Amino acid sequence: MGLFSKKSPPLLGIDISSTAIKLIELRQQDARYRVESYAVEPLPPNAVVENNIVEVDAVAASIRAAVKRSRTKAKHAAIAVPASAAISKTITMPATLGEEDLHGQIELQADQYIPYPLEEVNLDFQVLGPSSANANEVEVLLVASRSENVEARVGALEAAGLTPKVVDVESYAMENAFSLIAAQRGGSQEETVAIVDIGATMTTLTVMQAGEIVYTREQVFGGKQLTEEIMRRYGISYEEAGRAKRQGGQGGLPDSYEEEVLDPFREAMAQQVARSLQFFFGASQHSSVDYILLAGGCAAIPGAAELIEQTTGTDTAIANPFSNMAIASGIRAGQLNEDAPALMIACGLAMRSFD
Repeated sequence: MGLFSKKSPPLLGIDISSTAIKLIELRQQDARYRVESYAVEPLPPNAVVENNIVEVDAVAASIRAAVKRSRTKAKHAAIAVPASAAISKTITMPATLGEEDLHGQIELQADQYIPYPLEEVNLDFQVLGPSSANANEVEVLLVASRSENVEARVGALEAAGLTPKVVDVESYAMENAFSLIAAQRGGSQEETVAIVDIGATMTTLTVMQAGEIVYTREQVFGGKQLTEEIMRRYGISYEEAGRAKRQGGQGGLPDSYEEEVLDPFREAMAQQVARSLQFFFGASQHSSVDYILLAGGCAAIPGAAELIEQTTGTDTAIANPFSNMAIASGIRAGQLNEDAPALMIACGLAMRSFD
């Protein structure tokens, strides 16, 4: 299955994270997108561990539940492998090659760029355009992932009764969704933007320059640490702690919760973002970014964006790829806005319907 396969719409964008299935279906309405259906469905603990699907049946059951909750009729889906499970290389090829010859040449040369036997990987490529260095060559993006990463995700979708049509890479799906936010902002075309996706267990920094990915890095840090601290501090179950965290002050937690538990976690988030940026600055010619876009479930924590802005000295906004979209009548707009930062990858995948 190609990592960049193109098929006709509609595609469900399905993001399989460590704690939830996130599903989005988009339609095009004149010049705008419309959110047709969406759902967020929790995963059982340890069904996905460090980006690896451990329990295919449990993941499939949660995908089925998300499809049911969303009430979608669509049966085709786009999914993604994590950036850490994919190898991406930009190579140059003679501009005179037709698609079939190009495919043959890439297969011949791929083992130079991929540190695994070719029979163990899923491989695809996309022609990016003419090479800036040589008019007789084109730049080609080559992407490969171990077959086991792809097959586990494809297997979970198929077991849930869906047909996988596109397997993408999470960072490219994020880039897709970011294009909507960049268009809304109307900033400079050359801006350098740090997208910080703080999920349940992983924080992913994706740096975009002039709308293209120039850097990605994953670190183990996420909202699960806050849930576990609530659980430990107040002697409640993991599920109760998760519910209490989402409800904040209304979740039956003591008045001291914000000061004793939430404030230190927000501080840790801000330090994590600052540290991730320092890694980027150390690995590049950059010493600053134009702004930070906060994505992932932790982006919704009240006051987190403000503290990150204060700690890093950089404008920080919360990601919402849906702010200019129409919304189908069955969707609660307030809930969608709350979930929006965590739906960036699912949104970028759903946008593959319109390639």
